[in-house]
Amino acid sequence: MEKIRQTIDFAIERFFGKNHLAELLVCKTGHINHTYFLRINGGERPGHHVLQKINGNIFKKPEQVMENIDKVTSHIRNKYEEAGINPSRRVLTLIPTTTGEKWFVDEKNNVWRTYLFIENATTYDIAQSPEQAYQAAKSFGDFSSLLSDLPIEQIHETIPDFHNTPKRFEQFEQALKNASAERVASAKSEIDFAKSRKNIASKLVDCLADGSIKLKVTHNDTKLNNVMIDDNSGEGICVIDLDTVMPGLALYDFGDCVRTATPTGEEDEQNLDLIEMDIKMFDALVRGYLESAGESLSPKEIELLAFSGKLITYEIGLRFLADHLNGDVYFKTHRENHNLDRARVQFKLVQSMEEQEEAMNEIVRKNWNGGLLGNSAIKNRSYKECNQGL
Repeated sequence: MEKIRQTIDFAIERFFGKNHLAELLVCKTGHINHTYFLRINGGERPGHHVLQKINGNIFKKPEQVMENIDKVTSHIRNKYEEAGINPSRRVLTLIPTTTGEKWFVDEKNNVWRTYLFIENATTYDIAQSPEQAYQAAKSFGDFSSLLSDLPIEQIHETIPDFHNTPKRFEQFEQALKNASAERVASAKSEIDFAKSRKNIASKLVDCLADGSIKLKVTHNDTKLNNVMIDDNSGEGICVIDLDTVMPGLALYDFGDCVRTATPTGEEDEQNLDLIEMDIKMFDALVRGYLESAGESLSPKEIELLAFSGKLITYEIGLRFLADHLNGDVYFKTHRENHNLDRARVQFKLVQSMEEQEEAMNEIVRKNWNGGLLGNSAIKNRSYKECNQGL
């Protein structure tokens, strides 16, 4: 424990100099990186900050992760500044070391970074209302729209095939071949469900191949809790957790927002009667995303918005099921058949989306034709509106 604290103190000194730490708190929510909240007194950077050590076991090229984050945050910051909008609460701010680097590598090759802490804003694991879902989707749409002109070749692919449903189906098939008879028997219904929908797995990669959709700079982890909601106004103000930013498909981003914001129960709920897709939440997501990102989407992307939620939900279900068949080697489990329960929830959600698919498509058509486009944070909102209550 003493060595760990010495390492943390050394990292703090690299960013803030000696003898300026007033308070250190360990973040107990995140499951990947090591995160600490700091209060700094004196020096050139007083105030609250977030210190993180990147998990090199998950991110094999952490310096490329940091290069992506630096490019993306700088690009967004420049857009806001050009529009006369204060970016300090709109985009993550990397705090440089005392010698000017955006991050540093310690003697054990761990990469450390520091962000300015955004005050008076909160993240939520579950949408408290359709309005909150709308705000989250609008923030992710703004994020996508603001990066739509960032050249894709400037961004590293840090996790190959992170969202690639055909690859995930192949991994499921391999897990099925290697699984014990007991594991196969326990998941027979889920295996049949997965196989019966193989035909949808390649839909997005096929569209990428024929040119009807294109690679973009995408977030790739668009859970509700990756948007900070202002405590006073209730507005979505800043997209966070940028470690998975890389070339990808906007439809996977929107789809994952649907997957995580619309279920009526927990991800590992055992009573499947409690699980369905909340169509009101979906409507709110579509309104928010089209309002901010609509102008940057192709006609094919608009057409597949509803489908994208079903596809990535199916993909995550495949991943949970494959892990169950493999003996629970990737996702952490806390009870017997935990990953199988998770797969069942995802597949029940897919089924609910299938039952409501026409209604979902009608919501997209309604909002696409309803003149909601062009209202991004920069284009049609004044400086005063963007900073009211912030």
